[in-house]
Amino acid sequence: MKNILFPTDFSKNSWNAIEYAITLLKNIPCNFYVLHVDALSQSGVDYNSFALPSDVMPSKAINMALRDNLAATFARIKTITTNKEHHFIALHEFGNIIDVIRKTVVDKRISLIVMGTKGASGIKGTILGSNTGNVMTKVPCNLLVIPEKALQYIPKEIAFPTDYNIFYSHSILEVISKMLRITNAKLRVVNISKPNVKLNEAQKQNMVYLQDYLLELHEKSHSIHNLKVERTKTAIEEFVINEKIDMVIMVAKNLNFLQQLLFRPSIKKISFQNSVPLLVLHE
Repeated sequence: MKNILFPTDFSKNSWNAIEYAITLLKNIPCNFYVLHVDALSQSGVDYNSFALPSDVMPSKAINMALRDNLAATFARIKTITTNKEHHFIALHEFGNIIDVIRKTVVDKRISLIVMGTKGASGIKGTILGSNTGNVMTKVPCNLLVIPEKALQYIPKEIAFPTDYNIFYSHSILEVISKMLRITNAKLRVVNISKPNVKLNEAQKQNMVYLQDYLLELHEKSHSIHNLKVERTKTAIEEFVINEKIDMVIMVAKNLNFLQQLLFRPSIKKISFQNSVPLLVLHE
C-alpha cells in the first residue's frame, strides 16, 4: 500500500494535483493523506489531526470554513475514484509547512508528495521562492509537481534529463521503473552538454550503468538522446515540446542541474513548466 501526501490550500492548483495523482494511480492501492497547514498563530486547539470522514471531525479542532473546504474536497474525490483500495485521510496541522510536511512524511511513511503549482511562476525565479521549491529541496521524499495546465491523463512519453554527473542508485532507478510499469510510457533519456565538451570518465561510467540497467529491464521502451547545445534550458524545453513529453523526471541530488533547468530567473517566456508534470526523486 503506497502512502501519498497531498498538501492543500484548497486552491484550483491543489485540486488539479489531487485529481492528477488519483488518475495516475487509479489501479494502485493507496492511502491518500490530504494535509492542510495553518499558521501556528491560528492554533487554539487541544489537538490538530483528524481522520476522514468529515462528519466525525471534532468541531473544536477546525473552524467551519476548513470543515466546509475539506467536506467539498472529499465529495469531489468520491466522483473521480472507484478503486476500493483508495483510502483518503484528512490531516490538519499548525506550524511551518515544511516542518509539518517533514514530520508527516516520517509519521505516515509517505513515499510520494504531490503538489500543485501555478505554472512557471510557482517554482521559477529562485529555488527557495515557493512552498513547492522548498519541499523539492528540503524534504527528502519523492515529489510530483503538477502545474496548473497539466492535462488529466496517464503520461505516455517521459523525459529523463541527465548530465551523467551523478550515479543513479538502484532506489532511484526502481522508482523510474515503477512509473514506466504504471503508465506503460516510453522513457526518453536526454543528455545535454555543450558543443565540443566530452564526458569525463565518471560521467561515462554513470552513462554505461544507466544504459545497461535500461537495456536489461526496458529494452523496447527507452531511447537515448544526446543534445549538444549552448543553452541547456532552451534545449530541454524544445525537446519536451517536439517529442510531446507528458512528464519529466529528475533527481534532487543533482541540484546544480536541477537549478539550471528550472530556476533561472532570466528566462521569462512560458515554458514546459506550465503544463508538464515534474517528478523529483530523492534517494
